[in-house]
Amino acid sequence: MNKWIALFAAIILLINNRAQAQQTNKIKDSILQTASLETCLQYALQHKPLIQQSLLDEQSTDLAIKSKLADWYPQLNFDYAIQNNFQLATSYSGGKYVQTGTLNNSGAFFSVNQTLFNKDVFLAKHSASDVRKQAEQSLENNTINVKVSVSKAFYDVLLTQKQIDLTNETIKRLEASLKTAYTQYKDGIVDKTDYKRATISLNNTKAQLKAQQELLKAKQANLKNAMGYTATNNFELQYDTLQMEKQMVLDTLQTINYSYRIEYKQLETTKRLQQYNLEYTKMSYYPSVSAYGAYDMNFLNNDFAKLYGQNYPNSFVGLKLSLPLYQGNKRVYQTRSAEIAIKRIDWDLLQSRSTINTQYIQALSTYKANLYDYILLKNNLQLAQEVYNTIQLQYKSGIKTYLEVITAETDLRTSQENYTNALYQVLAAKIDVEQALGSY
Repeated sequence: MNKWIALFAAIILLINNRAQAQQTNKIKDSILQTASLETCLQYALQHKPLIQQSLLDEQSTDLAIKSKLADWYPQLNFDYAIQNNFQLATSYSGGKYVQTGTLNNSGAFFSVNQTLFNKDVFLAKHSASDVRKQAEQSLENNTINVKVSVSKAFYDVLLTQKQIDLTNETIKRLEASLKTAYTQYKDGIVDKTDYKRATISLNNTKAQLKAQQELLKAKQANLKNAMGYTATNNFELQYDTLQMEKQMVLDTLQTINYSYRIEYKQLETTKRLQQYNLEYTKMSYYPSVSAYGAYDMNFLNNDFAKLYGQNYPNSFVGLKLSLPLYQGNKRVYQTRSAEIAIKRIDWDLLQSRSTINTQYIQALSTYKANLYDYILLKNNLQLAQEVYNTIQLQYKSGIKTYLEVITAETDLRTSQENYTNALYQVLAAKIDVEQALGSY
């Protein structure tokens, strides 16, 4: 007996441990330590409130459609009533006033109604797929917007981090230059102007570093907001610069297919739904038809104890046709209004094509310009590094002045910053092009 108790206790302990482990993993999944762009995107699609709300809206739409389609099924009803007539009704018959009815009556009523044709349920049946598609497209649109905002925020944080790294490298170079200038001043090779200039440049760069560090906090907060990340910790971004350089290449000969754009697809869906609405208004001229039937059990007796002793049933079936004959031309006006709404959507589609075309041209032009800048600035960076190394050696040898070192240092730092900015600008521009093409 004790052996079975011990075995049962071990099983319970194992289940509890596994449950706690699963809960811990779930908590860990919501707290990031490191994250690549793909990780940030996946996190956003799982935790961003806008996406979760869109998913709930999609489920709500599906349930609303099912609820409306349920009207096609037979509608069964049951009613029950019991009544005590402590004062019977009086009627006049044969020159006399007589009381009619019984002191007690009760009834159980079963009824069924089957819709054969009704414009509301007809519309629900035929528009169901497009209504669902509208909810799906809303989710798709929000997903695209979240992915774009997260990607740009990710690159923005990377850019600021890279700027901080470059500034730290600059500080190291300036500290080395300051040390060299001070040593040469002590040796009497140069006057104190050189190391004072070095001190000024170093202090200015440290101030710039502080501003960048504060800016990074704001950029990180923006990325967290875009992802729906609520934890307080900062996570380290993972990236591969070489891979990013490969990813920024884009086929600039692609042509626009408007049906790829989610905004255009939403307008097309809206037009189809409006066409259903036009059909719906035209069906106002058609009758509504339904079949119905009922079976009623009636119990009548003056003695309450014997009320259910005898049943006096009645039952019936029927067919109902309902047709409004005149409504003050209301149906005519509704039909015309629905037709105008369709024409208006046609103009929206035309305007959308023009807007999409403009967005694509602007995005592609920006991408090409940024890519051209990137190629030139990459060459500038290499040249600036060579110039700085050469002048630094010449200054240590007493050939060049420190002013030339400062100039070379400034050129190098500017080239590094410009190159870094250009890389991320190309990546951001590529996102805009892909979004304009409807392929992001």
